[in-house]
Order: sequence, then structure tokens, then C-alpha cells
Amino acid sequence: MAHLKSAIKRLRTSKLANLRNSARTSELKTIEKRLRAAVTAGEADQANELAKRLNSRLDKAAKVGTIHSNKASNKKSQIDKLLNTLNK
Repeated sequence: MAHLKSAIKRLRTSKLANLRNSARTSELKTIEKRLRAAVTAGEADQANELAKRLNSRLDKAAKVGTIHSNKASNKKSQIDKLLNTLNK
């Protein structure tokens, strides 16, 4: 257990950040699962809407440091490839 006041505060803030980050990554995974399900079902409109939402959330997660910016870019590229298979 931390003894210094600043260390105690740092533990408290890091726990809050951890909760925020885990919620954000969980949301990203959920949206991606829904997107993949929509693509396999052939629902183009819903897939495009989910892709737009996922791209936005990926950018936000990369901006605040939840995920690395390269991971966000790679994931967005995967989404585009997935949508291209649907739109053919």
C-alpha cells in the first residue's frame, strides 16, 4: 500500500483510467462483433452504419491513448477490406 499522498492519488486516478479504458475497449469489441455479424448476414446498410461508428470510436480511443494509433489504423483498414467484400 502506498504511503505518500501523491502515490495514493495516483493509484486512485490510475484505477479510474483503467475502468475507462476497459469500457472503451469493450465497446470497440462489441461494435466490431456486430459489424462482422452484419457482414456475414449481408446487411449492407447496417454494416456501413456500424463501420462509420467503429471508425469514429477507434479514432477517439487512439486520440486519448486507450489504443495505439497504428492499431486503430490497422483495424480501420481491416474494416474497409471487410466492407469491400460485402459491396461487391
